[in-house]
Amino acid sequence: MVFETILVGDVYSRSIVVTENSSVYDGIVTLFIEDVGTIFVVSENNILEGAISRKDLLKAAMGSKNSNEIPVSIIMTRMPNIILTTPEESVLTAAQKLLQHQIDALPVVKIIKVGDQTTFEVIGRFTKTNITRLFVQLAEK
Repeated sequence: MVFETILVGDVYSRSIVVTENSSVYDGIVTLFIEDVGTIFVVSENNILEGAISRKDLLKAAMGSKNSNEIPVSIIMTRMPNIILTTPEESVLTAAQKLLQHQIDALPVVKIIKVGDQTTFEVIGRFTKTNITRLFVQLAEK
């Protein structure tokens, strides 16, 4: 099947990120400006720390009087609980992860190993929209 031969690196989008010290308000603004459902939270050197969804931000905004004072690091899903993909993974495998975990987006990461520690640099995002766009492109050929 063709989806097994196409790699995530061929179809992923640019990453939408905020830093871990950004406020919930900043996260909400980023979500609306970029028109995405998931934002990845990174450290200052673009290392993946977590993810926040539309639902996370809505819950935080509804439960707080001042979303400018709450850092996204308080509400994010943290590593290692984030499902990842790499540019070398097949689109089929990445799509199966989206379905299996019922999520909207996967961070596309570059794996960085230093000694016995592994970190993940965010280089993009893989979403249901990427799959749909690919499907339409293949159908048009």
